[in-house]
Amino acid sequence: MQLKIGPGPESARTIKPKPKRGYWSRLGLDIWKEWDLYLLLVPGILFILLFKYTPMYGISIAFKDFNIFSGFADSPWVGWKHFEKLFTSPDFAQVFKNTVIISFLKIVILFPLPIVIALMLNEMRNMIFKRTVQTVIYLPHFLSWVIVGGLFMDLLSTNGGIVNKALAGMGMEPIAFFLDNSVFRSVLITSAGWKETGWSTIVYLAAFTTIDPMLYEAAKMDGAGRWKQLWHITLPGIAPIIVLMFILRLGSVLEAGTEQILVMYNPVVYQVSDVIGTYVYRRGLGSQDYSFSTAVGLFEAVISFTLVIAGNAASRKYLQRGIW
Repeated sequence: MQLKIGPGPESARTIKPKPKRGYWSRLGLDIWKEWDLYLLLVPGILFILLFKYTPMYGISIAFKDFNIFSGFADSPWVGWKHFEKLFTSPDFAQVFKNTVIISFLKIVILFPLPIVIALMLNEMRNMIFKRTVQTVIYLPHFLSWVIVGGLFMDLLSTNGGIVNKALAGMGMEPIAFFLDNSVFRSVLITSAGWKETGWSTIVYLAAFTTIDPMLYEAAKMDGAGRWKQLWHITLPGIAPIIVLMFILRLGSVLEAGTEQILVMYNPVVYQVSDVIGTYVYRRGLGSQDYSFSTAVGLFEAVISFTLVIAGNAASRKYLQRGIW
């Protein structure tokens, strides 16, 4: 492309645009200019390569009859044998169903909860009370599931638990929360909400600080009340964070809180609580069926990856925003 400048041909001169640099040229130039910042990336990149990408070689176990004494290289290849076993197993059908149900309940019930709490805290004007509530609901996040599981077992025990004592005081029969298939999932949802809601609430409270206060002042001058400000300023202001958190949550749909369930469940409630993660744990370490458990884990990873990609694509198409 050439540009001519001047009133006529005799005074015209040609300006040639600068050629565009390639991606690697621009990256090399950026590294040369900001070498100290890129140097800070090296430990993180090495960590990802060592602990995230190197172990991916273990995926090959899913396509082999792995023998711990023969090792990776000498174990025979069997192709899709373990995946065929996976999809025809009646146990896995129940496990997959439990995983989807528990994850769905956690998304429907627990995902909106921190948003609501954050909106309520954001409307508070008593800063001492607001910070106290923030601290109280945030602290359980730092407790391990072993501690949380033990705490709920004590609270819900049929032998001296405070909840069953209260039910007995009201003339009701005690409930075996950890042995009753009809109520165990509610225990999982409640304990997960108690532990993690505070963490997500802090994330949304931090998102509120990015909203320009002048928008609220302008809305007040136009006669907008608290509800209209909430609906037209606050929620659109934190919408990118909500979308981000939801897409990331999709990536852990098939995880369903494996650590939590391992601590709290027992064989009596396997029918409603055995999820993919616990199934892999029992088959891999309990039965030492490493190839089959790896196939199950790979299936879970592929589905989770697909959900994240699809969720981000849908968000970009319908909401015009996404993670990338």
